[in-house]
Parts: sequence; structure tokens; C-alpha cells
Amino acid sequence: MLGQSVLTNPSSSSAENRVFVYEVTGLRQNDQTDKNNYAMRTSSSIFIQVPYNRMNQEMQRITRMGGKIVAIRPADATSGVDTASSSNPEGEQ
Repeated sequence: MLGQSVLTNPSSSSAENRVFVYEVTGLRQNDQTDKNNYAMRTSSSIFIQVPYNRMNQEMQRITRMGGKIVAIRPADATSGVDTASSSNPEGEQ
């Protein structure tokens, strides 16, 4: 609570509400992915939704599993993950 305003609600932070979608390639089944509750695909890209406060930890986990993050996009709350698979209109990579 030190340094926190009395007028602001700590749970109303915009950082807590932000979610990003990682587009990841190159993930393969290994000892680390065997702990997951789902099988890992070896082809194409997969999309992982990540809250803002877990972005660094998720990047490290993906790297340990042998994956490569090829794109990070903000998740649109109204449209879900499907819009993350569309191409970037600004041409960024």
C-alpha cells in the first residue's frame, strides 16, 4: 500500500486487464512439454494468450521448450484469438 493512492482501486489497473497473444513456432514435444495437459503440435504456429504481468515468464518458458516467438499482438477482448492470426496491416514482423 506504500505509495498507492487512496482514490485508486488496485484491481482497476489497465496492466492487469491487458492480454497479449504470442504466435509461436518450433515447439516440440520434450520433457518440459510433457508436463502440459495437452499434446504439442510440431507443425505450424500456435497462439498462446498471455496476461501482461506474465509476459516475461511465458517468454522464458517458450524458449526453454524450443519455441520461437514470431509475433506478439494485443488480444482484442471482443474478437479473441482468431484475429491474432490475421496479417499485420502495418507490415511489422
